[in-house]
Amino acid sequence: MTGGGIVESFVVPVHPHTVLAPEQNDGWGKLRQAYDDAAQIIKDSKADLLIIYSTTWPSIIDHQLISDPNPEWVMVDHDFHELGSIHYSLNIDAQFAAMWNNENHARGLQSRCVNYRGFPIDVGSVVALTLLNPDNKIPAVIVSSNVYADRSETTVLAKACKELVRKTGRRAVAITAMSLSNRMFTEHINPEDDRIHSLKDDEWNRKILEFLEAGRLEDVGQLSRTIQQQIRVQKVVNFKPMWWLSAMNDNRNNLTGKVLAYEAIHGAGCAVVNLNPAQSGFGNKEYDEDDVEVYSGERGVLDTTKPAEIESSEGPALWDPTEAEGSVNTKSAPKPVGAYPHARKVGDLIYLSGVGPRQPKTNEIPGGPIHDSDGNALDYDIRAQTQAVIDNIARILEEAGSSINNVLDVTSFLIDMDRDFQGYNEVWAETLGKVGPTRTTLAIRALPTPIAVEMKVIASI
Repeated sequence: MTGGGIVESFVVPVHPHTVLAPEQNDGWGKLRQAYDDAAQIIKDSKADLLIIYSTTWPSIIDHQLISDPNPEWVMVDHDFHELGSIHYSLNIDAQFAAMWNNENHARGLQSRCVNYRGFPIDVGSVVALTLLNPDNKIPAVIVSSNVYADRSETTVLAKACKELVRKTGRRAVAITAMSLSNRMFTEHINPEDDRIHSLKDDEWNRKILEFLEAGRLEDVGQLSRTIQQQIRVQKVVNFKPMWWLSAMNDNRNNLTGKVLAYEAIHGAGCAVVNLNPAQSGFGNKEYDEDDVEVYSGERGVLDTTKPAEIESSEGPALWDPTEAEGSVNTKSAPKPVGAYPHARKVGDLIYLSGVGPRQPKTNEIPGGPIHDSDGNALDYDIRAQTQAVIDNIARILEEAGSSINNVLDVTSFLIDMDRDFQGYNEVWAETLGKVGPTRTTLAIRALPTPIAVEMKVIASI
């Protein structure tokens, strides 16, 4: 039998809240309802195979495929164990997994099957299959997300699978279990306080969803590197499923998309999105990359042609933070522009050097710089810059053994009070304003780098 294909595709969230606690938060409940709607779409499609690509099953050696025909155990999430447990007994198509493994090898990929009783299935796959396949009637196959795989390798992995679907005549559903932005709160929050972690994360999440609802899946895959840098999550692994899902759908931009829900789970941006193969009429790709058929080993994870850190092209040179007794420094904050530490502990207090929005390693300025290298003024987003400053403060305080909740006093510096105070103040109200430190806001002429806002902080340990 030949002529099979992908009959539906989905992006679904990975956290256990939709299974174990949908009633505790309105957004969690909406995601659960969207999951139920997706399950009905799958049932109506008469699918006979579910293919899960899960970001919560990272692998180092090869891509791995579950080939135990009936993995059965109890899943307790490492972070959210207080929610309870999920018993799973999955219907795995072991024959398809073995054949996919062989197709991978034929295309130059390294992959292997996993068939051990008691091998723990990852939370994303358990949640997805529990809610999308509640009666367990549709067989499934689960593939890991290799942390070193580049786009070429991920694309070939999908093409090997898609070709096997065609040859075996299956009606398959391609499912990526993932968050959008995955920057989560690092402390316990009450369910009613859940929200997307930052304005920049929410902005990019909505851009992604706008593209997906227009069926422009390939454009999302092409933009993934830019997106993950903008939302400050330096892990491309979070967008590998978009590469995979795009290749499973012939790298098309004319799918029919529908966002069934978009909500926060512990700060992460979570969505249930349906992508149907019916043509929507778009079709043109905004970006193009090589359309690879066979993998030839271009990972380049040890590429030495790119600098490990990008020094500033504008303003002063960057310095390694000063090391002295009581100093606190972290690689998760941007390098200083002079000989000083990120912070210093004195007794029960922590004094932070002035903190701006520049990003660690890349030196990028979220929201854009205030001027170009010739001094010409540029438009910029003060909200994005302010949020990035607060995120950098949080990283430094975490390194010092404190937290953003312990901030006592802040002095803020704005280069354009008239233009920027409102946006800066709005972000403050949503973040540090809830902590309640004292604050002084000063207008200044300029800062050493092309940024619009900087903060000087005192916090307790």
